[in-house]
Parts: sequence; C-alpha cells; structure tokens
Amino acid sequence: MQDLQDWVIKQLSVFVENKPGRLAAVTEVLYREKINIRAFTIAEAGDFGIIRMVVDRTEDAFNALKNAGFTVTITRVLGVEVADEPGGLYKIAKALGEQGINIEYVYAFTHGDRALIILRVDNLEKAAEVLKKEGVLYKM
Repeated sequence: MQDLQDWVIKQLSVFVENKPGRLAAVTEVLYREKINIRAFTIAEAGDFGIIRMVVDRTEDAFNALKNAGFTVTITRVLGVEVADEPGGLYKIAKALGEQGINIEYVYAFTHGDRALIILRVDNLEKAAEVLKKEGVLYKM
C-alpha cells in the first residue's frame, strides 16, 4: 500500500511499575515538555503496567521519557474513525477477521458523533488495505 504512512499513528508504550505515583511521573515529563496526550490507556500485568498513548509530538515525547529513565517504545498502530453508533466496532472486527487479521489490542474514544479507534494488528499493511476499502481509516 503506497500511502500506508498516511494511515499509521505512532503510539508510545511506557513500561512502569504498578505503584502509586508512576503515572504522575510519566505525565510530569510530558507536561514539562508541553506535549499533549491525544489518546491514552493503561494495561496492568501484576507488578508492572504498560501506558499506551498517542501524543502530538511523538519523537519529542519518546526522547524526553527515555532521558527521564523510562523504558519506552514507539509502535505503529492504525487509527480508525467511525460513526458513534451501534455496530461500528463490529464492522471493523468482522472485516479484519474475514481477512485473517488478528487484533492484538484496541482502545477508543468518542467526540461528538464520531468514534476514533486505535488498533494494533498483526498485519498493518493488510489491515490498512481492508479498512481503507471500508472507508474508515483516519488520515493523520
């Protein structure tokens, strides 16, 4: 897919201990650098957690967090925009599933009458092609 980069969102994943104050420490770094968080989720796994987020200045955020001593990675994900109505996620999951594409994780938020869904899939290029045909990719 030629224009895949137009459809890819760079997401930060920050690995932190699951204890009080760690989220504040991460967000303080971003606050000091005037970096805005656009989407955000936390997944816990016992003593540790993964903070996943989309920010307005990914490379700056990555460098600031790395310099502050955090373990951080950048992951390519897809942004999917659908009407905020029943069946939006079903249509996406069905289209990807029919093409054998696994959804590894997803998080979403709504704004007005639209929903933006962040998807990590096992085949980014193929998923982008499928979702582009469905007319739901969010162009960054």
